Amino acid sequence: MRNLLIVLVVLMAALFSLSGKWQFQNGWDGVDKTVVEKFAKEAGRAPRDPYINTERGDLLLFVFTLAGTIGGFVGGYLFRDIFGRKSVRSADR
Repeated sequence: MRNLLIVLVVLMAALFSLSGKWQFQNGWDGVDKTVVEKFAKEAGRAPRDPYINTERGDLLLFVFTLAGTIGGFVGGYLFRDIFGRKSVRSADR
């Protein structure tokens, strides 16, 4: 099971690192641009800036760092419950 998990992580890392080579020239439009703006224009409402703009400054970086830190503490605290405990027999050897 552990070997399978390691292989899957390595394969996913390889796919993510190679995915940049096949990006389109113009990029991909997000859901906001393709769907939300279309329905907003049909309803007669103009697009506006978001209340919390994460494209300027380091707010988005801070949020991801905070989430990673909290996830790391929770994962570290529950490490033995997640990955199992060593049996008594293997500890005696």
